[in-house]
Amino acid sequence: MSTTIVGGGNMGEALLAGLASSDITVVEQSPARAEYLRSRYDVVVTSLEPAMEKAETVFVVVKPYHVAALLDSLAPHVRPGQLIVSAVGGTPTASIEARLPGTPAVVRSMPNLPVSVGAGTIAISGGRHAVVADLDRVRTMLAPLGRVIEVAESQLDAVTALSGGGPAYFALLAEAMIDAGVLAGLPRPLAEELVLSTAAGTGRMLGEPAADPAGLRAAVCSPGGTTITAIRELESRALRASVMAAVVAARDRSIEMGR
Repeated sequence: MSTTIVGGGNMGEALLAGLASSDITVVEQSPARAEYLRSRYDVVVTSLEPAMEKAETVFVVVKPYHVAALLDSLAPHVRPGQLIVSAVGGTPTASIEARLPGTPAVVRSMPNLPVSVGAGTIAISGGRHAVVADLDRVRTMLAPLGRVIEVAESQLDAVTALSGGGPAYFALLAEAMIDAGVLAGLPRPLAEELVLSTAAGTGRMLGEPAADPAGLRAAVCSPGGTTITAIRELESRALRASVMAAVVAARDRSIEMGR
């Protein structure tokens, strides 16, 4: 099944790296970026019209402020039977459908960056004209990239804020922990090694089917020990409230971008 990815930025590359298909064409306007993708992944990078002619599935992976102009360019080349999969944040399926001819099958998705290593989380939701077979097709295509979860479209702004932005939140915490190790007297390379290996191991534990974040935290917090003392410091600085406020702010921004 031929697939076209429109947009070769970070997420477009992540999808390209993870998709299990040898028949992928990429549309990327930047000559330097196009050459990088061509040489790195041995794919055809071409212009929009020839890419659309052969595509059965079209992934739209651009920034929200580019999507309206892109869809207007896409519209003359969309044909019945093509499946349009959007990975554009804050853009409802209704907005995409309104700019395309006929009754296009549109599936909105929210992948996160770990799809590039097959460990992503991808939420999907169908538009008005997408049928069960379309969602099954997207689920099958994206399965090699990680866990695919179908949600109501009304939940996708919250998903964007939580799992879409999640890798950045964890990376920020890792950065802060590395700096904390340096402040505590460790050489930076050692602090980096300790933090990143701990993050990887903890991620594996939290990925188990019966994982319980609260239980894991409690298991590390010995009575009167060092970890519970550290947790008290974090809680005294409103860690949980800050995280909640950040995610809600990101959700609200996603909603705002869709208006």
